[in-house]
Amino acid sequence: MEPLLGLTPTDVLLLAAFLLFVVHHVAYTRKKSSIPGPAFTLPFLGSALSLVLNPTRYWEEQARMARSSPLGLSANFILGRFMVFIHDVDLSHRVFSNVSHGVIHLIGHPFGKKLFGEHNLIYLTDQEHKDIRRSIAPNFTPRALSSYIAAQQAVIRAHLRSWLALGSSSPIPLRTRCRDMNLETSQTVFVGPYLDREARDRFDSDYGLFNSGLMALPIDLPGFAFRRAHRAVSRLVDTLAACATRCRSNMSAGHQPRCLMDFWIQDIVSGSDAKLSDREIGGHVFDFLFAAQDASTSSLLWAISMLESHPDVLARVRAEQQRVRPDPDAPISADQIADMTYTRMVAKEVVRFRPPATLVPHIAACDFPISDGYTVPKGAILFPSLLEAAFQGFSDPDRFDPDRFSEERREDELHKRSWLMFGSGPHQCVGQRYALNHLVLFIALFVTVCDFKRARSDGCDDIAYKPTIAPKDDCLVYLSPRTKTLL
Repeated sequence: MEPLLGLTPTDVLLLAAFLLFVVHHVAYTRKKSSIPGPAFTLPFLGSALSLVLNPTRYWEEQARMARSSPLGLSANFILGRFMVFIHDVDLSHRVFSNVSHGVIHLIGHPFGKKLFGEHNLIYLTDQEHKDIRRSIAPNFTPRALSSYIAAQQAVIRAHLRSWLALGSSSPIPLRTRCRDMNLETSQTVFVGPYLDREARDRFDSDYGLFNSGLMALPIDLPGFAFRRAHRAVSRLVDTLAACATRCRSNMSAGHQPRCLMDFWIQDIVSGSDAKLSDREIGGHVFDFLFAAQDASTSSLLWAISMLESHPDVLARVRAEQQRVRPDPDAPISADQIADMTYTRMVAKEVVRFRPPATLVPHIAACDFPISDGYTVPKGAILFPSLLEAAFQGFSDPDRFDPDRFSEERREDELHKRSWLMFGSGPHQCVGQRYALNHLVLFIALFVTVCDFKRARSDGCDDIAYKPTIAPKDDCLVYLSPRTKTLL
C-alpha cells in the first residue's frame, strides 16, 4: 500500500500531534487574552507535572505574573482545564460573593468532586447550602465551643508529653506529629465517644490514604494514589455515618451533648428543619474533619516557627500566660481563653502571615466578567489567592507583627477586605472561631510547658505545599520540658 500523499505512518502521527498542539494553543491563547501566562502549554497535560513536582515554585510563578498584570490576574492550563490565578483582593471578593448555581461554584480542590462526591457541603449552593449552614450553627455557639475546650486540651497535653518524652538531644520534625495530634483532637471533639479505638485506627489509616491522594494526579484507576484516596473517603464517611446512628439514639434518649455531633443531632431530633440521613451527617462531619485537620496543622507549625524567631513576641505570650493562669498544670477555662488577648493577637497574625489554605479553587459555570478588562471563560478554574490578599492593605505586611490586631490599630477591621484567611461570602468558613480557639489553646500550652529551638538550615522556613503550607523542613525543633510536672 502506498503511503497516503507520500506520508509514512510516523509522518501522520507527527502531523496529528502538530495539529493538536496548534488547536490547543489557539484555544488557550484566546481564553488567556491579555492576561499573562505561559506562552505555550501542552495539550491536555498543560503544566500539571510542574505543579505536582514543585507546587511552591508553580504558585510563586503564577503570583509573580499576576502581580505584574494591571488586572491582577494570570493564566495557565492544567489537565484539560484553563485556569486563572487571582492576586487582586477586590477580584477575589467578586468571586466569593458570586458563588451560586449557574455562576460560580466553589470546588475546594481542582478535582474535588471526584474525590469528595457531589453532595459534599462545599458543592452545595443557594437555599440548600443556606439550610445546611443554619443546621450546623448550633455546633459553633459559645456554649458548644466552651464544651470542646476540655477535650482539646486533654489531647494536646497528651501529645506534648509524648513529644517531650523523646528527649532533647536530637531535633524532631513536628509536622506529622501536629497532624496526628489534630486528627485525634478533631475525632474527639467532633465525634467524641462514638469512635472507638478500632474505628480510630481504621480512620487514621484511611485518612492517610486520602491525604496522599490530595497531591496526586487525578487518575482514578487501580494502583494510583487518587483511586486509593477516593475509596478511602467512602470508607471514612461510612465510619462517621455509623457514629451518627449511635449518636441519634443517644440524643433521642435525652442524653447531654458531649461532642459536635451530639450538638448537631440534638438540634435535629428536637425539631430542626434539617432532614438529614446518618450518611449525609457523616459526610458533612468528614468535611469538618478535613477543614480542621490540615489547615490547623499548618497554623500550629507556623506559630512555633514565628514564636521561635521572634523572642520578644514569645516573652509577651509567656508573660500573659503567667498572668492569666498562674498554675500551668490547672485546666484552662473558656474565661481564661477569652482573657488571652495578646495570645489571640499572635494567633490571628500567624493566620494572616501564613494562611493555611492559600488558594480556594472555584469553577466558572458561565462566562464570568470578573473585571472591565477580562471575562473568565465558562469552565475555567479560578484560584483566588488568600496568601496574596494577606499582604495587601496591611501596614508593613511582610513583617510578623501581632500588634496590628491591638485595640489601638485594629488592622483586621481597617483592612477587612484583605482579611480573607477564612474566606468570604456565602461559603465563609463556619468553624473559624473554633480554629482560632484551637490555635490559641495550643500556643498557651506549648509555650508554657516547652522550651524549644529550631534546628535552622537554609530555606527551612520556605513555604512547602503538603497540601496546606508548612515550613520546608517540617518544623524541625529541639524540645525540652519547661515545667517540672511535664503537664
